[in-house]
Amino acid sequence: MTATVTLNDGTTIPQLGFGTFQVPPEETAATVATALDVGYRHIDTAQGYHNEEGVGQAIAASGLPRDEVYVTSKLTNSMHERDDALRSFDETMAKLGLDRLDLFLIHWPLPTRYDGDFVSTWKVMLELLEAGRVTSVGVSNFQPDHLERIIDETGVAPVVNQIEAHPFFRNEAARAASHEHAIAVEAWGPLAKGEAVKDSEIQAIAADLGREPSQVVLRWHVQRGDIIFPKSMHRERMEQNFQIFDFGLSDEHMARIDALDRGEAGRQGPNPDTFDAV
Repeated sequence: MTATVTLNDGTTIPQLGFGTFQVPPEETAATVATALDVGYRHIDTAQGYHNEEGVGQAIAASGLPRDEVYVTSKLTNSMHERDDALRSFDETMAKLGLDRLDLFLIHWPLPTRYDGDFVSTWKVMLELLEAGRVTSVGVSNFQPDHLERIIDETGVAPVVNQIEAHPFFRNEAARAASHEHAIAVEAWGPLAKGEAVKDSEIQAIAADLGREPSQVVLRWHVQRGDIIFPKSMHRERMEQNFQIFDFGLSDEHMARIDALDRGEAGRQGPNPDTFDAV
C-alpha cells in the first residue's frame, strides 16, 4: 500500500509509481506486468518512450479495474502544434487501449522552438481536459518563469510539474515555484541514475536503519512530498523500491541528505531553458 497525493484539481495520485523511461518496447509489457503484480498502481510513460503499447497490454492483461491503475503519458516534443498534439493524443490512447487518461503532460517547454510559444501547447492540454478525454493535465521540466507564463496567460495551473530532482540536484527553485501554485512535484531520476545509492553518506544512513540505500533515497523524496516512479527491470528491485512506507528518516537524516545538493552542478539531464531536441 502506498500513500497518495491530492492534486490541485481535487483528484489523487499514488505517491509511488513505476517509471518506464528506457524500458525497451519489446520488454515493456512483461516488465509493467511484474510491477503491477508487485503492487504498483501508478505507471508513468510518454510518447517519446515508444512503449505506450506495452504499458496498455500489461494493464489489460492484469485484470485490474481501470480505476485502480493511474496512468500518465506525455506529449512528445515534435507534436506541440495543436493539430499534431490532438492527433498524437489519439495515437497515445489507441496504443494504451484506454478511453480516458489519468494525466497528460507537456514533456518539455522547448522555449527556443515554436517561437517560444508553449502557452498555445498548454491551451491544447486544457482543450483535452475540457473534452473529458483526460482527467488531469500538467507539465514536465518547466522552470519558474515557464510556470508563471502559462498560469498568467490562461489562469489555469498544472496539477503537477515533473522535474529532475535527487539528492545531488534538489531543484529547489522549480520546486518552490510549483508549490507556490499548489502544483505537486514529481521527481524524475530520483536515484540520480543510480549514483545516489553509491554515496557514502546515504550508505551510512542505510546501514544505520538496516535498509537499502535506494530505499533511503526514495524515502527522502517521499518525506519531501515528491511523487516518484523509480524504474527497474528486476522484480527484487521493484519490491525493494515499493517497501518505503514502513519506516521513516529523522530530521538529522533528512538534513544529511539535503546537504549533498550540488546546485546546478548536480544536474544530470538537460537544462529546460536550452533543451530543444525534437
